[in-house]
Amino acid sequence: MSRRACYILVMASFIGAFIHSLMQVLIIIQLPFCGPNQIDHYFCDVFPLLKLSCTDTRLLKIIIVTTTGVLSILTFVALVISYVIILSTLRTHSSEGCHKALSTCVLHITVVLMFFLPIIFTYVPMADFVSNDKVSALFYTMITTLFNPLIYTLRNADMKNDMRKEWGPQRLSEGN
Repeated sequence: MSRRACYILVMASFIGAFIHSLMQVLIIIQLPFCGPNQIDHYFCDVFPLLKLSCTDTRLLKIIIVTTTGVLSILTFVALVISYVIILSTLRTHSSEGCHKALSTCVLHITVVLMFFLPIIFTYVPMADFVSNDKVSALFYTMITTLFNPLIYTLRNADMKNDMRKEWGPQRLSEGN
């Protein structure tokens, strides 16, 4: 990939995320809030905030579900297409290179699925049904972030060698 294409993709991601976040903030700022001021959620998400509003928020929920759902699905599809392209180009490479690239891609795809599937299930269906699902929110905010360092640490050759030295057969037999 050229440096220019990389910059364009990064800037498109930043601009898209900024516009999407700004849109949600502008929606929330205009709402009147009354009654309880405690959110029944792990973090300050849009749907729990909408529940605290004193007005009818059905239209806003539809707008948020539509924009976030479409954005999540488009991003997920773009990632899947990029992995299909990567995996299809592996056929022309050596067996060892294919194995290494395939094992890395499988880990990446696992993290992508762990991140996007809960988001898609949160924002694509009707918001009233899924917005209480704290487990889904916990999954795409915490679990995926915890797995990333672990997965990439275990991919490191030095780490693998150190683990083999530490937990190798001779070391395990010493513990018995």
